[in-house]
Amino acid sequence: MNIYFCIDLKTFYASVECVMRGLDPFKTNLVVADKTHGRGAICLAVSPKMKIQGVKNRCRLFKIPKNIKYIIAKPRMKTYIKYSVLIHKIYLKYVSKDDLFQYSIDEAFLNVTPYLKLYNKSAYSLAKEIIEDVKKTTGITAVCGIGTNLYLAKVALDIMAKHSKDNIAFLDKDTYKKTLWYHEPLSDFWQIGVKTESKLNKLHLKNMSDIALANEKILYKTFGINAKILIDHAKGIEPCTIKEIKAYKPKTSTISNSQILDKDYDYKQAKIVLEEMINSLSLRLIKENLYTDHIGFIIGYSKDEAPGTKVTKSLDEQTNNTNKITKLLLSEYDYVINTKYKIRRISVFFTNVGKRKFK
Repeated sequence: MNIYFCIDLKTFYASVECVMRGLDPFKTNLVVADKTHGRGAICLAVSPKMKIQGVKNRCRLFKIPKNIKYIIAKPRMKTYIKYSVLIHKIYLKYVSKDDLFQYSIDEAFLNVTPYLKLYNKSAYSLAKEIIEDVKKTTGITAVCGIGTNLYLAKVALDIMAKHSKDNIAFLDKDTYKKTLWYHEPLSDFWQIGVKTESKLNKLHLKNMSDIALANEKILYKTFGINAKILIDHAKGIEPCTIKEIKAYKPKTSTISNSQILDKDYDYKQAKIVLEEMINSLSLRLIKENLYTDHIGFIIGYSKDEAPGTKVTKSLDEQTNNTNKITKLLLSEYDYVINTKYKIRRISVFFTNVGKRKFK
């Protein structure tokens, strides 16, 4: 039987900021946001104590209840990456690089199957040792999902471990069916977004049991080849391994972020929104360990007063450096924008996006 770990660093950015200030993330109200953007700035992360009080990641500062006093920490991506690399090296103390896949800046999969016998440990005791090592070395709290495949490890992490007292949870196919088959909403499960959940609900499928027992022809008609993933996951099946993930050579792709503004914005107001959108998309690059060498934006003016403005820039090398990308695109914005007209639509896009080996 194969055993996988999926380890997540709890409220990573906010936890790093607390640790660097000598504060306990579970006793400190802290948000990671750029307050130079005013009360409308997006919180990239909030400390666990803030979450307990109902404050969510990605909210804007003005949405935080006025009775909560908190520290605002400006995002420091280079620092977060350094911590991520340090923790990655901790994992390599326990497994080889071939059995480790860095899923994002704060999350990793480990195939520990061959190491349990080597260390003469149970999966639980090894998971506990690793997350204690992370805590002792960095001050960051790690959470671990244990599963008999990658999917079950991820679900054990997302739905169970993050809410358990010891930050560890286990799932095999039997326990999955017993504990989570009737869990709702479906969007809590890995790889099921809100749109997919909505389509499933329209088919009167509310939980994993419903999907597992559903008419497969209807699922394939609705979701195409992606129905295979839904059906397998509903049954607790995931054939893909870390070895196969590492062997896969992904094609380049495009990621984008678009907004239709709620009203006409002038040049300065739109620039603030553009910067937030660039930062948000750059954060996705970092979080998913992606890189790009071609970036750009499109500006749509109000009521078609003037033709839209499109800018594309090629970079000398692949990067996910937020400061570099932001500085270049904002400079282009200042150069090309028509300040006579109001702005109503903004799109940001990165192309030639792909993975790069973790260093």
